[in-house]
Amino acid sequence: MSDSSPLPPARLHPEAELARAALSTPLLSRAARLARWAGPDTRVDAGGTLVEEQLPAAAALLGLTGDDAAAHASEAWRVAVDAGLVEIVDEEAGTVRAGENLALLTGSPRDVLAVWLTALETVLADAAVPDLDDLAGAVDDSGRVDFASLDWDPQADADFLDGVLGNLYLLTVGEDGAGEGAVPLPALAASMLVPDDMDEPTNDVLEQVSDAMMRLDDQFRALEPAGLVAYRPVDEALMADADEEPAAPVDDTDVSRYGMVRLTPLGVYGLRARLLEAGFEAPVVGELADKGADALLDGTARFGQSAARAETELWLARREPLAAARELLAAARGADAGGPLRRLRCQQALSLVGAEAEPALREVLDDPELGGLARVWLSERGAAGVPAPSQELVFWLTVDTLAAQLAAEGNSEELRALVEGLAAQHSGFFAAAWRVDHPATAEVLDAMGRLHPDKKVAKEARKAAFKARSQHGG
Repeated sequence: MSDSSPLPPARLHPEAELARAALSTPLLSRAARLARWAGPDTRVDAGGTLVEEQLPAAAALLGLTGDDAAAHASEAWRVAVDAGLVEIVDEEAGTVRAGENLALLTGSPRDVLAVWLTALETVLADAAVPDLDDLAGAVDDSGRVDFASLDWDPQADADFLDGVLGNLYLLTVGEDGAGEGAVPLPALAASMLVPDDMDEPTNDVLEQVSDAMMRLDDQFRALEPAGLVAYRPVDEALMADADEEPAAPVDDTDVSRYGMVRLTPLGVYGLRARLLEAGFEAPVVGELADKGADALLDGTARFGQSAARAETELWLARREPLAAARELLAAARGADAGGPLRRLRCQQALSLVGAEAEPALREVLDDPELGGLARVWLSERGAAGVPAPSQELVFWLTVDTLAAQLAAEGNSEELRALVEGLAAQHSGFFAAAWRVDHPATAEVLDAMGRLHPDKKVAKEARKAAFKARSQHGG
């Protein structure tokens, strides 16, 4: 994932709702309970870890039982320390007191989320560390870990987990994703390891994907208590010895057996915060509502249709229809490269405005850039007295629309169908189109030449593109 271009817009739940979710996670609720439990008699060792003799009481407080109860209580204590819910008073004596951040948990939703984000970093750092039974033996005389002897690159593992979470974020919020669907673990692992230009993964790559799946299975199990993800683990029957009979019949075609993961609304919030911290541009639906129409049209130019509509509805809800229509039309003008897509977004925005906007559309009927879309808007609403467009205006609007679709979707199947339809409906289209006085005429005709499946028609389009460039001295 590159930080040079903006990510798709996320749809965040209200901060109050997210804060309640954060407080209810095992991650934060356990840490907070231990912080409130700690007192003058609580002792920690030199590293700030709760001393061993106090772990049973801490585990009991948290309702933890079983062989791992003490380990989970120790982890919760470390989160409390790292998140500032507990602070060390005297390192030598090992005494502690409530940290300044403990009071934030009863503060504003943003305060709560800030504490949760800090706690999340501890869990993510732990999740990136593999289960190393040989770790103790790799400590040298100076107390440092000899990573080379472990065949482990901590930074590479942390980067891999960050990349996986980044891809999960994209799959959740990308191209109108509503964040409701779970992603199969094999697909997530493959997104990191299978090259884009590889049609069929090699055995070596498939083995890497399988190893990554097992590692991700452990990591998502660890991240679920933080509230970051909802996770259905890999079916343990898949990891049984081949000679063992399964306890029950299994469906080999059921992809969910290989693990399914979904970002929670809190997880979307958390990963977006981390992406922003890392320098990515990660927009949110609704952040353009208070900005001008120019910001709305430029900003939604890179949104999917559903996200663009949601953003536009929020923008319109804060404005009087006639004034909003006039502002949108003014912002849609321009002969620059972004003009066609701005006008397409303007047309889509105006489709959400009622009849109160009609005067604004009539005011631009004679505008060379806006007259076409104004006629479309008025005709669709059955308005009376709409002047017929000139042939010149029809062709200009056609080129403008194709240029907008090209900018929005690239060489998509929808655009290909539109190109075929235009060429079929108008036998003399290319003879007239190259004369259109639009800055994108040659580019549009070039695209039609690429997209049309009929070689003869495609050749006509390319010839027309050449004429258009010659006419404009290009």
